[in-house]
Amino acid sequence: MTGPRPMSFMRQFAHTQGRVRAGGVDFPLDVLVRATSVGSAAAGTLARVRRLVIEAAQAPISVAEAAARAHVHLGVARVLVADMVADGLLVMSEATTAEGPDLVTLQRLLSDLNSYRPDRNQ
Repeated sequence: MTGPRPMSFMRQFAHTQGRVRAGGVDFPLDVLVRATSVGSAAAGTLARVRRLVIEAAQAPISVAEAAARAHVHLGVARVLVADMVADGLLVMSEATTAEGPDLVTLQRLLSDLNSYRPDRNQ
């Protein structure tokens, strides 16, 4: 196994002082965030998990991706990202748009996903 060893589940919530919900905005898992210049400059002084998020967010990433890169539970990442936005370390990316994939692409994706259902492959 390569990379940092994931922390235990209970220990991860110590990064959020036991909170399971953000105090301010509760970001969806697919919202894109990126590091601010303040966050990038402060990265060396931050706790390890926050530093990993800042390093990963040099380009826009989702909250879910931040969780994966920092090796923390999604709930922990949501709280951390909200805190880091409130602290000016991260900002919601302007790269987010209301447009998504077209209907044909979504239908093809649904068809592909349905073809992989375990009960159909037996």
